[in-house]
Amino acid sequence: MQNQNNVKNISVIVPSLNPDEKLCKTISSLLSVGFTDIICVNDGSSEECLKYFPKENENITVLTHEVNKGKGAALKTAFAYVQSNRPDSIGAVTVDGDGQHAAKDVYFCASEMADKIDSVILGCRDFSGPDVPARSSFGNKMTSLVFKLLCGMKISDTQTGLRAIPSQYFPLMLEIEGDRFEYETNMLLELNKRKIDILQPKIETVYIEENKTSHFRPIKDSYKIYSLIFKFSFTQFVNFFASSILASIVDSLLLFLFLKAAKAFVPSADIVLVTFACCALGRLFSSLFNFYVNKKVVFKGNVSLWKSLLKYYCIAAPIGITYATLTSLSNVVALPEVVPVDDASLAITIIGYCVNIILFVASFILQKKWVFKK
Repeated sequence: MQNQNNVKNISVIVPSLNPDEKLCKTISSLLSVGFTDIICVNDGSSEECLKYFPKENENITVLTHEVNKGKGAALKTAFAYVQSNRPDSIGAVTVDGDGQHAAKDVYFCASEMADKIDSVILGCRDFSGPDVPARSSFGNKMTSLVFKLLCGMKISDTQTGLRAIPSQYFPLMLEIEGDRFEYETNMLLELNKRKIDILQPKIETVYIEENKTSHFRPIKDSYKIYSLIFKFSFTQFVNFFASSILASIVDSLLLFLFLKAAKAFVPSADIVLVTFACCALGRLFSSLFNFYVNKKVVFKGNVSLWKSLLKYYCIAAPIGITYATLTSLSNVVALPEVVPVDDASLAITIIGYCVNIILFVASFILQKKWVFKK
């Protein structure tokens, strides 16, 4: 038997719907490696399946939903129970009851969580083996790719049910939306949003009868999962767009005011130099505004202020110089022949918007994947 001190005050949560004998084996194996607090959630199982749920004793608690509410709801019921009834808890590890998770891997993830109390541990399977069902391999690889492209998250097993969660995150787990399989996707998105560390140790890949007992609904649940991912990425993109528009408005307003001031106080100055200086000064103030909004609202990065500011200006400076240069050249080459010099401010503003659109996508990607990434 493993040393029980390593998993002391760690609960094991096992949600189950219409189980068979595999649930009995899962509970038995968890007890054999040293777990002493197993919480099994009966999520509205049928009468004929109740015999497979374990009997309650000092090591086992059975919570019951009278009707099926979904895996997410079952997990939240268990989190709430642990939070209210286990004051000394340091965390909980969630386990599927169909035998997919080896007890030694559950113990390892629980121990890792105990050692790294600020991190969430995901037990990640390897889907490259020949014994992995094609639908599971394709589904997980596709979801991992979507997570990486749209959310900037490198999660090798997005659908793993083996997750070790420190007790400090229980209130967050109860706030996360979703009652079925989409809850676990929402959990990953929320962890990413709050910049909570996610560790991904490899675990044994076990598929029994090609995972026929899974209650995952391929079409309906996949739609919910992907819609959440696209919603998260789209919302972030919209926020970034709004932040950029606000910064452009600030930039254009400052440019207009600086050009008017320059014309009033130094009317004989070279138009190219004046325009370049006004562009640079306006961009400096608007970029500081943009940095603040992106850090606090769009990406919600908790990275170092000065490091992120330095990275930001590694991007903003070249973009600002490009913007100012193209604007100034446009003023020399085109503007005198098209509009009066008195109206140059308005024309330069329009050109500024065009240049910003060209540089927008590159700026979004770099800020998301480098500047504000923890």
